[in-house]
Amino acid sequence: MFSVEEGSSGGDGGSEMDDEITGDGSTSSLSRWVFDEKNDYDEDYDDDDDGYDERQHGDVDSDEEDDNVEQRLIRTSPAVDSFDVDALEIPGAQKNDIEDSSLGRKLVLALQTLGVVFGDIGTSPLYTFSVMFNRSPINDKEDVIGALSLVIYTLLLLPLVKYVFFVLWANDDGEGGTFALYSLICRHANVSLIPNQLPSDARISGFGLKVPSPELERSLIIKEKLEASMVLKKLLLILVLAGTAMVIADAVVTPAMSVMSAIGGLKVGVGAIKQDQVLVISVSFLVILFSVQKYGASKLGLALGPALLLWFFCLAGIGIYNLAKYDSSVFRAFNPAHIYFFFKRNSVNAWYALGGCVLCATGSEAMFADLSYFSVHSIQLTFTLLVLPCLLLGYLGQAAYLSENFSHAENAFFSSVPSFIFWPVFLISNIASLIASRAMTTATFTCIKQSIALGCFPRLKIIHTSKKFIGQIYIPVLNWFLLVVCLIVICSISNIFMIGNAYGIAELGIMMTTTILVTLIMLLIWQTNIIVVCLFAIVALGVELMFFSSVLSSVADGSWIILVFAAIMFFIMYVWNYGSKLKYETEVQKKLPMDLLRELGSNLGTIRAPGIGLLYNELAKGVPAIFGHFLTTLPAIHSMVIFVCIKYVPVPSVPQSERFLFRRVCPRSYHLFRCVARYGYKDVRKENHQAFEQILIESLEKFIRKEAQERSLESDGDNNTDSEDDTTLSRVLIAPNGSVYSLGVPLLAEHLESYMRPSEKRSSMDFGAGPSNETPALDAEQSLEKELSFIHKAKESGVVYLLGHGDIRATKDSWFLKKLVINYMYAFLRKNSRRGITNLSVPHSHLMQVGMTYMV
Repeated sequence: MFSVEEGSSGGDGGSEMDDEITGDGSTSSLSRWVFDEKNDYDEDYDDDDDGYDERQHGDVDSDEEDDNVEQRLIRTSPAVDSFDVDALEIPGAQKNDIEDSSLGRKLVLALQTLGVVFGDIGTSPLYTFSVMFNRSPINDKEDVIGALSLVIYTLLLLPLVKYVFFVLWANDDGEGGTFALYSLICRHANVSLIPNQLPSDARISGFGLKVPSPELERSLIIKEKLEASMVLKKLLLILVLAGTAMVIADAVVTPAMSVMSAIGGLKVGVGAIKQDQVLVISVSFLVILFSVQKYGASKLGLALGPALLLWFFCLAGIGIYNLAKYDSSVFRAFNPAHIYFFFKRNSVNAWYALGGCVLCATGSEAMFADLSYFSVHSIQLTFTLLVLPCLLLGYLGQAAYLSENFSHAENAFFSSVPSFIFWPVFLISNIASLIASRAMTTATFTCIKQSIALGCFPRLKIIHTSKKFIGQIYIPVLNWFLLVVCLIVICSISNIFMIGNAYGIAELGIMMTTTILVTLIMLLIWQTNIIVVCLFAIVALGVELMFFSSVLSSVADGSWIILVFAAIMFFIMYVWNYGSKLKYETEVQKKLPMDLLRELGSNLGTIRAPGIGLLYNELAKGVPAIFGHFLTTLPAIHSMVIFVCIKYVPVPSVPQSERFLFRRVCPRSYHLFRCVARYGYKDVRKENHQAFEQILIESLEKFIRKEAQERSLESDGDNNTDSEDDTTLSRVLIAPNGSVYSLGVPLLAEHLESYMRPSEKRSSMDFGAGPSNETPALDAEQSLEKELSFIHKAKESGVVYLLGHGDIRATKDSWFLKKLVINYMYAFLRKNSRRGITNLSVPHSHLMQVGMTYMV
């Protein structure tokens, strides 16, 4: 491996390449409403790469003009990419939809949702009443009725009304979770703090915006305020990062609470069992649980689904038995007035009990975060028709038993189990608790995958556990990290009542974040009636804040550990996002001016050696400064150079036909191309370097053929146009679906002599390396074949990956805090994060690297 270290400005090469190239579906044939930018073609193309083009009557060498583009809503034609060429069209790309009309498939899917999504909320009867009555002891039967009423209406308001009826519909093309909501907002308003989005990204099929309506004016006002205020942008990002930190914290405390509650049943069945023994058994169970995580959600979901189904039947059966044997009058709890009486009798204790009551809704967020594994309808139907009725019967049965056995409240569930089925139920409950522990772990994997793609988390190795369902993933480092922290938590807080309080803090943090983001989506995107929005926000946020005040009152008991852990995760994400933003902005500022390349000529001031150089960079526009360092450091540069930019856009998946964009940089004789590969946060990229090279070369050839076709059409127009009217030539574009577009400006103006500067005419050279002998009358077909032959020869000479390891350092006059964050914390994260080039398995002999340093 060739390596050069220089203390200068440059780019960070292939560090963003970390997954496999796949496609999700094909281009939609429906027209859509999008925002049109005036002079979008000129500003998108000519800012940097084609500055030599004089259609703008001078050089355009900056990106600021994009920010001042006049916008208007127009109806677009199907899928025209930002370079007006679809460089790669792979037919038959399968969309990652989980849809099947067969009844058998729907039943299998429902069974899998039980094994993955509903384990957490399904095991809540193990500990909810125990924690509630630990904080508010039972004085009489009415206290049991009041606590049951609280549980019933918490289940109806939070999991059912909020999540099933509202939040699940806020998914981002089947993706759920905090970052999916943030991505959805970023797509409809320019609020992302990393400025790597282009106006043309709105033409991706996933960017479908709503047709203008009377509610659009309110939506546009909110959009303008968000885009104009940096404070609001930062607050939105902080909210999302805080919610994500709570998701990770929830993935730590969920296994601890579920497993310890289930193992705690031994103290009922075997009186000699002590808490220390319960702790040791719980640790061993947790180690087993996290060890099988790698086998994937589909496999484990199908294997463990029947166990959860049996568990829910047990809940319902035990509940019916206790209702019949003890006290069926607990059905009075469906009258919400008993909540008022409960607070009136117990006052402060009842408020403390809210921290335990919220545990009945734990796992609600898993329904949304695990959405990528299944479909909205499968989760809605399974929860409404099976999970909720069984949970209600289980709680009713426990309340019926406790109404006559006040002293058994410490372990309410296992005490209420009939003695003749105690051990079978104990076994099933432990299996269910292990399954429940996976619910938030799988949700965390999905959330971290999304945050990595959107530049808010250090890159980690991601393993896709299912070939059929792209969303099912496993992150080894995160899995073992969660296990270690989980063991620390249960060893530090061995009391399930304190763990339950920490559990409530994490769950409510996620819930409140989701409520705020969904409310913003209802205003900005859904354009819902303002009365409905207010009702949703006031009721959901009001209930959650009331619960949150209760759990915070007991934070000194030991549950503060989970807040510390969440704060650490938030800080890691914020530092990574802050450093990435500074690094990208510096790359934009330091990019090479096009005038410099034109002055160097087609040889770029050095020797053009046979071969293809793939220079990875993060700039979607402009020539990265790292290219200048390659020119000044190496005695030769490859005869063909392709600037490859791996770019994430805020959509779940980019269709294959809209993914790869090619264009030329400088005149043809320079043999410089740009390839922008756009990916959604759900897309997978993981292939060897030979396959990647093959796709890239095929894409480039397809681009050149389409380019030649358009040039031929333009030439036909030249025959009927006077030379002085060249600037009004109409460019005709043939889209992949056969539509013909006239865009009013020539696509390849550098091929028209009237658009070339004299200096460019002098530097124009043949495809080899010698002076050009071409004439304007050169046959187009011959020219095309000559260029394709040149590409083939360059490919035969070899492909080399030119990588730049970018680094940023704070300047000497920076604040101490900035130096600490950039020079140590962000540098540590970059050093220990995964480098994407490892996924391509590129041999060291095919790599050349240059180390770059930015002073920020």
